[in-house]
Amino acid sequence: MRNRIFSKWLLIAVCFTLAFTIVTPANKAHAALRYGYQSVDVPDLQFRLKVLGYFKPAQVTTYYGMMTQDAVERFQSDYGLPADGVAGSKTWSLLKRVSVNKTELDLLARIIYAEARGESYKGQVAVGAVVMNRLASSSFPNTIKGIILQPGAFSAVDDGQFNMSPDSEAYQAAIDAVRGWDPTGNALYYFNPATATSKWIWSRPQTVQIGRHIFAK
Repeated sequence: MRNRIFSKWLLIAVCFTLAFTIVTPANKAHAALRYGYQSVDVPDLQFRLKVLGYFKPAQVTTYYGMMTQDAVERFQSDYGLPADGVAGSKTWSLLKRVSVNKTELDLLARIIYAEARGESYKGQVAVGAVVMNRLASSSFPNTIKGIILQPGAFSAVDDGQFNMSPDSEAYQAAIDAVRGWDPTGNALYYFNPATATSKWIWSRPQTVQIGRHIFAK
């Protein structure tokens, strides 16, 4: 079973907005960054690498030091890019496809908490995985915000539960979903069989049931 202890450094980075943190739009173009640079883009780079488990320091900064360079090199090596430690256009493009910024992680944790609080940890990760699967599908909006706020997509958005503050477990579940844990079998939908009345959702190919939710493609 995955470690459900939410480490101190990540709780600080996620739950509190640091004075130097820059919230960067997911589609913003970034200049190439390398060792020794100081830039407002560095916190976003470090945060994304932190979510993926590459950047270990407790806080993000505006300085591109050795720990940032090492994190970039390991990310590049794992994802088949030249491991030069420079965050250029190819590295940024790939990093944005497989990671999230702080705002996106907040949104993902909120929808997990709103839709799946009270479920097992695996059930919470599963809801996050559905969002990530939709992000990879051409049939849905191409941003996490667009997916979550798509009209009628999530009942918790419609009834206001999405506005509640998520707990640390929801954040950890969001991180695990971003890192690729998908207990749903690539599902794009889920529903509660005790309350679902839509014939369409019942017609979808089902992959697994986790807690109160049936997941489907």
